[in-house]
Amino acid sequence: MAKPVVEKDHVVIRFAGDSGDGMQLTGDRFTNATAVLGNDLATLPDFPAEIRAPAGTVHGVSAFQIQFASEDVQTPGDHPDVLVAMNPAALKAELKLVRPGATIIVNEDAFTQRNLEKAGYRSNPLTDGSLEGYQVYPVPMTSITVRAVEELGLSRKEAERAKNMFALGLVSWMFGRPVEVTLNWLERKFGDKPQIYDANVAAFKAGYNFGETTELFAQRYEVKPAPVEPGTYRNISGAAALAWGLLAGAERSGLRLFYASYPITPASELLHELARLKNFGVITLQAEDEIAAAGIALGASFAGDLGVTGTSGPGMDLKAETLGLAVTLELPLVVVDVQRAGPSTGMPTKTEQSDLLLALFGRHGESPMPVIAARSPAHCFEVALEAVRIAITYRTPVVVLSDTFLANSSEPWRIPDVEDLPRIDPNFTTAPNAGAEFMPYLRDERLARPWAVPGTPGLQHRIGGLEKDEAGQISYDPENHQRMTEVRAAKVARIAEDLAPLEVDDPSGEAELLVLGWGSSYGAIQAAARRVREQGRQVATAHLVHLNPFPRNTGEVVRRYPKVLIPEMNMGQLALLIRGRFLVDARSVTKVKGQPFFAEELEEAIVKVMNE
Repeated sequence: MAKPVVEKDHVVIRFAGDSGDGMQLTGDRFTNATAVLGNDLATLPDFPAEIRAPAGTVHGVSAFQIQFASEDVQTPGDHPDVLVAMNPAALKAELKLVRPGATIIVNEDAFTQRNLEKAGYRSNPLTDGSLEGYQVYPVPMTSITVRAVEELGLSRKEAERAKNMFALGLVSWMFGRPVEVTLNWLERKFGDKPQIYDANVAAFKAGYNFGETTELFAQRYEVKPAPVEPGTYRNISGAAALAWGLLAGAERSGLRLFYASYPITPASELLHELARLKNFGVITLQAEDEIAAAGIALGASFAGDLGVTGTSGPGMDLKAETLGLAVTLELPLVVVDVQRAGPSTGMPTKTEQSDLLLALFGRHGESPMPVIAARSPAHCFEVALEAVRIAITYRTPVVVLSDTFLANSSEPWRIPDVEDLPRIDPNFTTAPNAGAEFMPYLRDERLARPWAVPGTPGLQHRIGGLEKDEAGQISYDPENHQRMTEVRAAKVARIAEDLAPLEVDDPSGEAELLVLGWGSSYGAIQAAARRVREQGRQVATAHLVHLNPFPRNTGEVVRRYPKVLIPEMNMGQLALLIRGRFLVDARSVTKVKGQPFFAEELEEAIVKVMNE
């Protein structure tokens, strides 16, 4: 008999296992099937920094969380409704996150005495009563997987590697995910390796059929599609969105995209994504170090390409001197900083927002640069395109701030029509003014200097790190240095005239508290504000994308509200800037645990400030 189907508005699932158990792949495949069904979703990959921590230990646990819903989703969810734990270490590491009464599906074959000891258990949690209050479903995933593929001639070790597909099949059945999405992907991935393909298909179908036939699960669940605007959608990660946004900027400006970087977690995925786009004219170069990568990208801009370099915090430290050079050369350059927990090596695979002050001030001398930050994975596309526009229009390096959470997470993205994207005119100087000497630092109405491609007849000029005058001649004149320093700062400040005002979400117009955010805190802030408003209380929100310069009305917005609360995954960097610039008593909510904000954390902080 068909099992009853229970309808849910939203569900949070967390897959967890050893680093070698394929949990990121399992979560990614479940996410793609969920996107095909039309649910809104947000994801959170969470993996250890070690390339391969000791198998079976808590330090080696890799997890993937997804929230999907029939309504708008802002975050990957606070606490899982379902935890899939592939071994004791996964259960021990993740149980603290799971909500009371949640469903826990465990691979009971992995709960051997040796594995329990490696995970730090003194007794078996499946039998000692410590999981009372949860709905626990022990499933012999490994042994069923081995039986499902035993006719394919694989060794036991090879057969066991397919157990993540069994787990995916089981959870796909439980939540009505379409099997064709996964089967088609397996064919594309392993179609040229029949034995591996057959094993993964057999394991996936075994998991799906187990859910259908076993008496262990009495019901399955349905989450209806979310209402969305008409259009073509795809699931996209922040790294992919950044890559495509940079490519779109190159296409709309008619320039060749030249990306130079040195591998560093978590920015390496941007290099991988752009390398896949070589058929679209993208050039990628893996440099010998961070300093070389910055110099190569700046050289590409000097030659008339769209020069881009990407890195994370430690790489930004090394690029600082070249970024100062880019400021004084006044050439277009896009610098992507995918932030991670620091300082130094810190926690390479964990997220943080701690590079804001570095991006603004992390260079010697007066060297202002525009800084913009993405707020969601899909928004990375818009931010990359905006960075290209500012860099080319104003002849300046621009810093784009993403972070580990945004780069690795994903959400549905409505694919835009390329013709609807703004055109960006590089406005190259092609000839000197009649009868006049070419002046490489003679400025237009935006205070931007000419961009002259080397080799253009009549436009020979000198540039370099030494101070120069409008003719490009080296100058130690005090008055000239004062003037050039001020005009470079004024050029960046003038970008504010080209920015949309800071938008405020204040439905009642009577809120006394403004929650101001930047970067990836956006989703948690919106979700928390929604919860507070559902309690009948009034709270306003605003989110900064442009962090240098601020939108022109930023001061008016923050002074409008008696209380301003700024959540940040750092120790209060934006709050420091808002206090110093606008003299308001901005309060901080800080978190530096390597994890994004939970909506419940910010809900609690908002209510606390409102009650004061």
